[in-house]
Amino acid sequence: MSAPAREPQVIRTSAEMTAWSRAARARGERIAFVPTMGALHSGHVALLEEGRRRGDKLVLSIFVNPTQFGPNEDLARYPRDLPGDLAKAAGAGTDVAFVPEPIDIYPPGFQTTIEVRELARGLDGLFRPGHFGGVATVVAKLFNIVQPDVAIFGQKDFQQLAIVRRLVADLAMGIEIVGLPTVREPDGLAMSSRNAYLSPAERTRALSLSRALFAARDRAAAGERDGRALVDGARVALDVDRIDYLELCDAATLTTLVQIDRPAVLLVAVFVGRTRLIDNIQIGA
Repeated sequence: MSAPAREPQVIRTSAEMTAWSRAARARGERIAFVPTMGALHSGHVALLEEGRRRGDKLVLSIFVNPTQFGPNEDLARYPRDLPGDLAKAAGAGTDVAFVPEPIDIYPPGFQTTIEVRELARGLDGLFRPGHFGGVATVVAKLFNIVQPDVAIFGQKDFQQLAIVRRLVADLAMGIEIVGLPTVREPDGLAMSSRNAYLSPAERTRALSLSRALFAARDRAAAGERDGRALVDGARVALDVDRIDYLELCDAATLTTLVQIDRPAVLLVAVFVGRTRLIDNIQIGA
C-alpha cells in the first residue's frame, strides 16, 4: 500500500505566506496558485492537479470572501469543511494551504477596491451589485500576497475568469492565467459547492441547465446562427423557479450577440428552490 498523501502546510497570515513565496522564488521555483472559497469538490481538485503540472510549488487559498456576498446572500451558510479540503488538497499534491482570517485580508481602515468596469456591468454584475468589485479586489490582494507565476481558474465562472484576465492585463501583473473547462457530474450537472444545498428533487430539476445548454450548442453546431432562437429554445427547456439571466454573449467582451458570427458563450443563472446556480457553454469556433 502507498503511504497517504502528506497534508499541505497551513499558513494563516499574509506575512508568513509572502515570506514562503519569496523563499521559493529565490530558489528559482515556479509557483502555481489556485484561489478558492473552500468546500472543495472534484472541479477544484482538477484545478489543483493542473497547478501541480504547471509549477514546482502549488499553493491553494481557502478564503470565504465576505466582500463578494450581497446582504441577502449565503455568506453565513456557505459550506465550510477545512479538514476535508486539506485531505483533497493533499491528494492533489498541494504544498501550501493559505487560510487567512477576514481581518488579515481586510484589516481595520481597509478602503481600497478594484473595479473592472465593462466586463462586470452585465450578467452577474447586474444581479449581484458589488460582487465583482469584491472578487477583483480579493484576487488582486491574493496575487500580491502569494506572488504566483501561474493561477488556475475554472470556466464555470466564465465572467469571473474574463474579469481576472482583464485585471491581470490592465495592471501588468505578469501572471499567467489558465482557464480549465467546467467539470461536471456524470449526469451533466456542473460541479459547485452550492449543489450541496439542493434537495434530491431540486437536483433533478437542476439538470435542466446543462441539458438546455448542450441542446443549444448542438443546434448551433448543426447550423443555427440566430442567437435569439438559441436563447428562446434554451429558456423553454429550463425547469427552474427563477431565471436571473440567459444570454448569448461574445466570448471575449461578454457583449450580447443576436447572431453567431464569432466565438460565443451562452450563460445562465437561475434559482432552483433557494439555491442560485450558474452554468455556461461555449458555442462557435
